[in-house]
Amino acid sequence: MAGVRRRARKIDVEDIIRVGRAIGLRQLSLNAVAAELDVSTTALYRHVDGRWGLELVVGESLLSDLVLRDDPAHDIEQHLLSFGLQLRAFVLAHAGLGTYMQTLFPRGEAGQRLMVSEVEALVRRGYTPDVAVALASAVASTAINFAVAEEAQLERISGLQQQRDDVAEQLSADERLGEAHRDLPEFDHEGFSTMVLTATIRGLLAVGPVGRPLHEVVVDLGSTGTGLQ
Repeated sequence: MAGVRRRARKIDVEDIIRVGRAIGLRQLSLNAVAAELDVSTTALYRHVDGRWGLELVVGESLLSDLVLRDDPAHDIEQHLLSFGLQLRAFVLAHAGLGTYMQTLFPRGEAGQRLMVSEVEALVRRGYTPDVAVALASAVASTAINFAVAEEAQLERISGLQQQRDDVAEQLSADERLGEAHRDLPEFDHEGFSTMVLTATIRGLLAVGPVGRPLHEVVVDLGSTGTGLQ
């Protein structure tokens, strides 16, 4: 009948999370979720606090699926490398998650759980909680940044190989860089990420060995660049 108002569809946070995960963090928006649920964006605001709230419930839901494996046989370097590579693989498997984590981490319970898990693993290996947080944060940031950069490349995969070939040809022809470039080993994304993560971790462990207080680590690192322009 004309003039009869359709009853508003009832939704809850679980509906929003389900649809948000299906859309993915990269394409996530209030309008996209509302359209999939056949409700107004106003209806979403009853359950989430705008864009930030929507990202939070979807992002934390995704992070809740990540269970970090900790091999007791791993020494500190092996453990931190495994931690970083696990994060990288998980981020690459969930488009947009890396940017979510870069923006602010941890934001919610799932992120805090991951941080607690990693800090406890480092404490078991002799670190104090404050140094453990610093180490975990540095390795996580490096791994996530690499994953986000790799994801950005994959988004532009069309024509990428030709661009790489063109750059390689230019470098090979350069009298200053050509010989050095030809001698460089080739790495895939995972191999390169592993190499740089390993170098980063070794540097962190050199300045922050077990037993060294965090303030000494900070002073040491802060003084390294003193006087450099």
